[in-house]
Amino acid sequence: MRATVIHGERDVRLEEVPDPVLQHPGDAVVRVVAACVCGSDLWKYRGVQPVHEPVRIGHEFVGIVEQVGDDVRSVAVGDFVVAPFYVCDNTCVNCRNGVSTSCLHGGWWGSEDGTGSSADGGQGERLRVPLADGTLVVVPGGLPSDDLVPDLLTLSDVMCTGHHAAVSGGVTTGSTVAVVGDGAVGLCAVLASVRLGASRVVAMSRHEARQALARSFGATDVVAERGDEGVARLKELFDGIGPDVVLECVGTKESMDQALRSARPGGQVGFVGVPAGGPELPVGRMFSTNVGVRGGVAPVRNYLEELLPEVLDGRLRPGAVFDLELPLAEVAEAYAAMDERRATKVLLRP
Repeated sequence: MRATVIHGERDVRLEEVPDPVLQHPGDAVVRVVAACVCGSDLWKYRGVQPVHEPVRIGHEFVGIVEQVGDDVRSVAVGDFVVAPFYVCDNTCVNCRNGVSTSCLHGGWWGSEDGTGSSADGGQGERLRVPLADGTLVVVPGGLPSDDLVPDLLTLSDVMCTGHHAAVSGGVTTGSTVAVVGDGAVGLCAVLASVRLGASRVVAMSRHEARQALARSFGATDVVAERGDEGVARLKELFDGIGPDVVLECVGTKESMDQALRSARPGGQVGFVGVPAGGPELPVGRMFSTNVGVRGGVAPVRNYLEELLPEVLDGRLRPGAVFDLELPLAEVAEAYAAMDERRATKVLLRP
């Protein structure tokens, strides 16, 4: 079978790899119907996170179950499933506490899987899914229509991650919100904030197409300024003090600084941007303003069953974040398009 392998900086290749096989009684084998490139994949692609040896890559996929191990009970051959961007049993104390990304027996696609074996990457034709009962979520009704697949695919990461930003920031009915970052996660954070009842949502974006998508997701305002000008503009929009909540969806020093300085005194920052360097939090400023910070890697598995029904009935249509679709054979172009910001998010069809 074919799968995506990253060899180093800006070196992504589609290669022949061994077919997946069941290694443990709790495993399943899934045929990938759709996968995608994540903004966090670009940290390796750009060399920010070094790649020491060739490795499978990709952590967002939906597909059809082709095989199950003897101990698998909640998924069956033929089921259409969504997978979170990590492996979890969904039963340990951390999973039950809502933090399945810290599953005591879990792991990560493309690295250690939690069972002592190497996990496959999601940007391929098939993959072995460890802890299938805990990891996979079955979509009722079997194979969905093609137009629904992008919406379902966002549940493997970006829609649930945007939701985690909003939940971490404490967005509720009447909240005023600003979103730092106009990638797929930031755009989904706009949609999540609207869903949770925010009265006003500002998308910080300089790109016309992304501004338009943010508005279609419910953003009431768009701010293109950055740095001091961006902070001043946000404060101007909200009585000179700033919004209740700022959602940081990038992961850089600059984006976190923007978020912390923009929130009103006593406000909250919800952060989900994968950290890519920068100083520790400015505790002195946080002390003086009472601005709180909460967030981290999104426990997608804990949100999947909450959001899935709203995707299925059309209340949530986050699949619009995919503005380019390519065959898996063109995965190198998919990475280049996102790296060069020619695409917000690229969907891959094996």
